[in-house]
This record gives sequence, structure tokens and C-alpha cells, in this order.
Amino acid sequence: MTDLSACPLCAKLDDDVIWRDELCRVIVVDDPYYAGYCRVIWHEHVAEMTDLTVAAQRHVMNVVLATETALRRLMGPDKINLASFGNFVPHLHWHVIPRFADDRHFPEAIWGTPRRDGARREAPPAAGLAQAIDTALAELTSG
Repeated sequence: MTDLSACPLCAKLDDDVIWRDELCRVIVVDDPYYAGYCRVIWHEHVAEMTDLTVAAQRHVMNVVLATETALRRLMGPDKINLASFGNFVPHLHWHVIPRFADDRHFPEAIWGTPRRDGARREAPPAAGLAQAIDTALAELTSG
């Protein structure tokens, strides 16, 4: 049986939440070099996408895609990185990371050794990002 008290994503249900619904939440990661870096976190403690029903899989992916769309519209990055690892925290979550050609690691993953100092950017205001996620999610699910 999994000790849920040891899971940081189960323990931190309200940290930096900018958007939520009954199934998942979006948080902004406090990273001075990667403004706009978000995580989409499934509320229930599951480790893999295939632990979810097909409808739940579609829902979480719609939220991931809506978050990507919102960040692209608000920040205009050169690329968005999407990642779901769970190697250290086996709780379903997706990283949504705006990337710019002049960031510290580009074109490599942000978890490696920095290649340069990198430009710093301002994150979009939380309320604006939340509204942009709502708008993008409505667009994804309306048709």
C-alpha cells in the first residue's frame, strides 16, 4: 500500500494553484529561469496514465493541451516541452515548460547542465493564465 503522506503532490493540494477542477489542478513552478513553467497534477494518487479511465485520460490531456495553448498565446515561446516522468514522485503529473532559444538549457532539457546564463522573463499573471487556460479548454472541448 502506498504511503500517501510521503507523496509531495498529495500533501500540497493548494500550493501555487492557478487553475483547478474536480479532477486536476495546474500550478506554476517557482523557477526564476523558466517563467510560465506549469505542472498539471491529477488530484487522485495514481502513477500512470493507464491507471485512468479513457475519459479521464482525455480530460487530463485536454488540460495539458489547454495549458500549452495558454502559454503559447501569452508568452510566444520558441517551443513548449511536455513531460510526464514520475520517477521520483509516482503521482501522475505533466510538466508544461515554455522554452526560448536563449534560455539556460536550450535546446537541451532543463534538468541538465546549463549551457549559458540565459535570459530571464516575466511569468504571465496568474489570473490571466487561468483565464487563458479556461478559454483554451473551452475551445478544445466545444467540438
